[in-house]
Amino acid sequence: MTAAIDPSVPPSGTGCVECEELGGWWFHLRRCATCGHVGCCDSSPSRHARAHAAEAGHPVVRSFEPGEAWFWDFSAERAVRGPELAPPRSRPTDQPAPGPAGRVPADWRSRLH
Repeated sequence: MTAAIDPSVPPSGTGCVECEELGGWWFHLRRCATCGHVGCCDSSPSRHARAHAAEAGHPVVRSFEPGEAWFWDFSAERAVRGPELAPPRSRPTDQPAPGPAGRVPADWRSRLH
């Protein structure tokens, strides 16, 4: 499993790459442990982290939420262990979840998976 993790790669940014490009929003964020791509979680409307894992062949993600350090392997659908990753280790603490600020609809709870 460690071949799927590169601890030296920093995250791609502070929010979901695709949601930022498309003007969408996310519930929580996940960071690809191979290339650093930040995508939205499976509860988010677009599930970009899982889509990235499938398209890029990068199965392992780490939570990109403050205070969380767990890893998940989409190919095995289970938690896995992993090393400390390059900083930053989470989205900024002043960035809301769901986010980003100003793009989350009032009925966001009803839009979660």
